[in-house]
Amino acid sequence: MTAQVTVVGNLTADPELKITKTGSSVLKVGVATNRRWKNKQDEWEEETSFFDVNAWGELADNVAASLSKGSRVLISGRLEQQTWENKEGQKQSKVVLVADDIGVSLRKAQVAGINKTGQQAQQKKPVSVGKQTSWDDESF
Repeated sequence: MTAQVTVVGNLTADPELKITKTGSSVLKVGVATNRRWKNKQDEWEEETSFFDVNAWGELADNVAASLSKGSRVLISGRLEQQTWENKEGQKQSKVVLVADDIGVSLRKAQVAGINKTGQQAQQKKPVSVGKQTSWDDESF
């Protein structure tokens, strides 16, 4: 059984896409997340955490073609501990987030989507109605 985790943050670098010897796409990128809270003195404090992220296959290709350093993203996946030996023969390890899905966070931004045929996806424009917003062609 694998536990799912979701991380929301900003890419720390442009995604790095490589092709394995077997022809599979693999992507490596970092993401930074911020957490803010008020301490006992009622002052704001902030902590930043950094995560290494891997993605494979079509997801890797799409992320490399669509996102860049600073992009605000939501990443869903599983944690995997990787171990290896360094040049001195010492065991090293780190925990990596292996992505099942990566999407753009629309909390503070808007994006124009491009479908697989290269055409821009149609965006619905909200119509302002007083303090509320309603969609011009749909009822919820």
